[in-house]
Amino acid sequence: MADPVEIALGLMSGTSMDGIDAALIKTDGTRVLAMGPSLSHPYEPAFRAEIDRILGAEKPTPEIARIETQLTERHAEAINALLNIAPPEWQHVDVVGFHGQTIAHAPERRFTWQIGDGALLARKTGLPVVFDLRGADVAAGGQGAPFAPIYHQALAGEHAKPLAVLNMGGVGNLTFLPAKGDPIAFDTGPANGPVDDWMLKQTGTAIDKNGAAARNGQVDPVVLSKLMDHPYFDAPWPKSLDRRDFGDADCAGLSTEDGAATLIAFAAESVSRGVALMPTAPLQVLVTGGGRHNPALMSALSERLPCPVAPVEAAEWDGDMMEAQAFAFMAVRSRRGLPISFPTTTGAPTPMTGGRLTIAA
Repeated sequence: MADPVEIALGLMSGTSMDGIDAALIKTDGTRVLAMGPSLSHPYEPAFRAEIDRILGAEKPTPEIARIETQLTERHAEAINALLNIAPPEWQHVDVVGFHGQTIAHAPERRFTWQIGDGALLARKTGLPVVFDLRGADVAAGGQGAPFAPIYHQALAGEHAKPLAVLNMGGVGNLTFLPAKGDPIAFDTGPANGPVDDWMLKQTGTAIDKNGAAARNGQVDPVVLSKLMDHPYFDAPWPKSLDRRDFGDADCAGLSTEDGAATLIAFAAESVSRGVALMPTAPLQVLVTGGGRHNPALMSALSERLPCPVAPVEAAEWDGDMMEAQAFAFMAVRSRRGLPISFPTTTGAPTPMTGGRLTIAA
């Protein structure tokens, strides 16, 4: 007898800290049977700046508690907004997968912290909420990231393999899907984060829209070589990063355009090093996350990788919502006791489930 199908709503606020993605899927915890409505609920710049100020914190403070409550309220708003536009057949949500916002990630010390109050979210929405999805993995010695590979595997189905799925958010992460066996995954290195930080510093706006600055700049080979001279890139997988592990990428003295071009090259070269660690070259790399909208980054990836590169829309997937969909998928798996992380994706000692369930009283 087949497992029952559930409607799950996933919420993701990633390392780019630009807002909340919310998405609905229908799944039995093994297959993705349908993708439903989705939306993005942006953070206003002042709130993004508040989150930025607490990055790296590892102890509770009144300020963090206040920001956590405000962040949770914004997630409740995102849920309500999504359900307000959803057709009737998508409105009976069985479970919410709530990632929260990572403010510190130090798996080598068995520590990770995603702020977000699951119980408050359940009370505000009246829905069952699965949260703290990374905690059990990190406590067991895993890296706590990447977590989307099991969803990538479910989506990939009959696609030709080996296949790679590359998420380019604030940090880059790569999923390698072999013809047989569990996925392999790890963080490749900083992705959009350094470029966003550089553009904010240089222009006051935390984005290089359409890669315009990078396309008008020149890569500084000396700066790029210095950025790539980090032991992380040659370390074996599994491995993961915090957004700030590399500090501020040092492009001091470069023009805005040359700095952007160099940091785009840094992101692409990091991915190239990651692909070189795979058991074999993939037949294709499908790119998800905000980075796929940056022509300069996509061009740099195509130049450096040994196979065709395309946005995930080439496979009819939604690259803007894959992470939110993934946490919806994992919420269902969590409730059913199915694994969401693996030795080959996070370094967990065994395939592990995770997450905590809270139900509105």
